[in-house]
Amino acid sequence: MIHGLLWFPLLLAFLLLTALGWVERRRQNLFRNWAKGAEIAKLDSSGAAQLKKGILSWSSFEAGSFQEKGSFEVTKLELVELMALTSGEAPLTNESQGSCRLRLIGNGKEMDVPFADAERARNWMNQLMENARCDL
Repeated sequence: MIHGLLWFPLLLAFLLLTALGWVERRRQNLFRNWAKGAEIAKLDSSGAAQLKKGILSWSSFEAGSFQEKGSFEVTKLELVELMALTSGEAPLTNESQGSCRLRLIGNGKEMDVPFADAERARNWMNQLMENARCDL
């Protein structure tokens, strides 16, 4: 009986990891369907984003589905800045890594798109500016 009680926490850990894996797989499958036909798309711990037909939209994963948080028309894009996620209006340096946000400025609007990785955000920043120039 003592041997069975010793293995019980391992069984619980296995069940928890299995459930978390199932949730992540479901999130990735929902993302694939959501981003179908997008020119560029990303999924990370901060949410999902896609550029489709000149409109950049981003969402968060809540309650088993993607809830849209905002959108921005890329043809109206004037400036993209890489900002720190939590420290107010501090721009991110080239050496910085980790969580950040892209500030999109254009057409009298400012919107922030969160990213879990600064390197990916830099790549997106370059691609968005290229698309904005191409669409003009």
